[in-house]
Amino acid sequence: MDENKVDLFLMTKGKYFRSEHLMQIRDRLRRREDSDMGLLHALQLHDPTLLLIVSILVGHFGIDRFMIGDTGLGVLKLITCGGLGIWTVVDWFLIMGLTRDKNMERLQTFIY
Repeated sequence: MDENKVDLFLMTKGKYFRSEHLMQIRDRLRRREDSDMGLLHALQLHDPTLLLIVSILVGHFGIDRFMIGDTGLGVLKLITCGGLGIWTVVDWFLIMGLTRDKNMERLQTFIY
């Protein structure tokens, strides 16, 4: 893929991934064809900041977990009302990292 397109993707979507993964993503994307760029932009990546806001506002219902694809944990969090509030508070600190990890998993299915 063209180096400018890869850099543009990383500038616009870099906050969706952990910083230690950015060089690996850059290297893998450079090996892809230019025609794959449309598929790359079609990936459903979640904004970690948005998920933090959702977690703060309605995290006790498990909506944050449902949004990142952890359906089982979302149901469990819903049934227990966020682990009686404890799990909700813990997720405020973890949800951004979990979102970035899930985004990396989605990207890896495209890259590899």
